[in-house]
Amino acid sequence: MIHFEHFQLANGLNVYLHQDKTTPIAAFNLVYNVGSRDEDESKTGFAHLFEHLMFGGSKHIESFDAPLQKVGGENNAFTSPDITNYYVTLPVENIETAFWLESDRMLSLSFDPKVLEVQRKVVIEEFKQRYLNQPYGDVWLKLRPLAYKHHPYKWATIGKEIEHIENATMQDVKDFFFRFYRPNNATLVIAGNLELSRVKELAEKWFGGIPAGEPLNRSLPKEPRQNEARIEKTEASVPLNAIFKTYHMPGRYEDGYHATDLISDVLGRGKSSRLYQSLVQDQKLFNSISAHVMGSLDPGMLVIQGHLNQGVSAEQGNEAVEKLVSEVQEMNLGEQELAKVKNQAESTLQFSEVELLNRAMNLAFAANYGNAELCNADAERLQAVTQKDMKDMAAEVLRADNCSTLLYQSKN
Repeated sequence: MIHFEHFQLANGLNVYLHQDKTTPIAAFNLVYNVGSRDEDESKTGFAHLFEHLMFGGSKHIESFDAPLQKVGGENNAFTSPDITNYYVTLPVENIETAFWLESDRMLSLSFDPKVLEVQRKVVIEEFKQRYLNQPYGDVWLKLRPLAYKHHPYKWATIGKEIEHIENATMQDVKDFFFRFYRPNNATLVIAGNLELSRVKELAEKWFGGIPAGEPLNRSLPKEPRQNEARIEKTEASVPLNAIFKTYHMPGRYEDGYHATDLISDVLGRGKSSRLYQSLVQDQKLFNSISAHVMGSLDPGMLVIQGHLNQGVSAEQGNEAVEKLVSEVQEMNLGEQELAKVKNQAESTLQFSEVELLNRAMNLAFAANYGNAELCNADAERLQAVTQKDMKDMAAEVLRADNCSTLLYQSKN
């Protein structure tokens, strides 16, 4: 159970405190309600670029890392299609350093042309190394636009094309920052041995004077129901043939999400799952195969991915997967198998909340969505899933005409 207290500054910044008196470490987690889904389709990759730019100096502070390291702190960040998350861990007595650093970044970046050029090169190199020059690295550059035709999930977080980052101007950068990186578009969670009065004092001192931005009115195109199977083939110098399949499913906090999550576990979580037992152990078509859900805020994807053994074609592997999926779609699930995947999921959830930072993040993600109480709802929702829920969601999500398939063939 993640206990929390909440207040809001006059500029719209929502602040939450999760008090934990058992640890000398504090976590400072700041979520900006902006991800790659908020980008202009002709200027993609900006949310990820900003994750880099935020470490390139702010209005009054040239280096973010140096002062943090002096007080025993660590930090990092990540970008997703839905959010950009910045986090700091440090000794609780030095928590004000995190307030100072993050508030200055929210106030304004340095907007130094040299920083933009450096980070532009870093992101372009990352695009090349991780997505273009790595085996199977371009999977999501191909699979997202196959699965999504309207919603901006159709491009990867890194961006749709390198040219969008190459052509980014300083004005583009400033416009993006002052639209999205505002206190009324952010959620701050502090976790550790701190009193609410102290957190209020620091939040007002460091963030209170930052002006609010224009309200963000997000109006994203909805992805229509997929009613035809889509399949695409690609070929590259990769070690083995592989297949990647996606099925549209409910968003992270929507009805049906947890049942679908458990379906993915039945299909492909670990060596006792149906895909592994049938296609790796028994038929020996694959050397690895798994299934998972993406956890997107808007309707997302259940993903099946596997690498085939030498001599097995992508078509042959895909046929075997589809046969098994069609069997699971009937979802004749015994109580014992349902209990097993529920227990696996709940143990993973409980284990994740041992870490203070994970608790802070879970609270921040739910609060950013609009309902902080949802950070404590997962265990109850998982246990509430019935065999009928599983059968109903399997029948809808695992439809053959709800599937997009990428057959990744080896040139070797």
